[in-house]
Amino acid sequence: MKRITGVAAVTMMLLLSGCSSNYVMSTRDGHMIMTDGKPEIDKDTGLVKYTDQAGNEMQINSDEVSSIIER
Repeated sequence: MKRITGVAAVTMMLLLSGCSSNYVMSTRDGHMIMTDGKPEIDKDTGLVKYTDQAGNEMQINSDEVSSIIER
């Protein structure tokens, strides 16, 4: 019984870790921004919201972003 519970826990951890992918945003001035999770584009404000590698919530104007690529 313990073995089945352990296998289920490991499987669940692997599935959850696969859900949050890291992304790289390229800006028009050549900077590369590494994100933790997928950036969200707010169409009302024109801002791209993302979480940086340190876990801070950040925003950047979508006009400054040239591309968003999954790592």
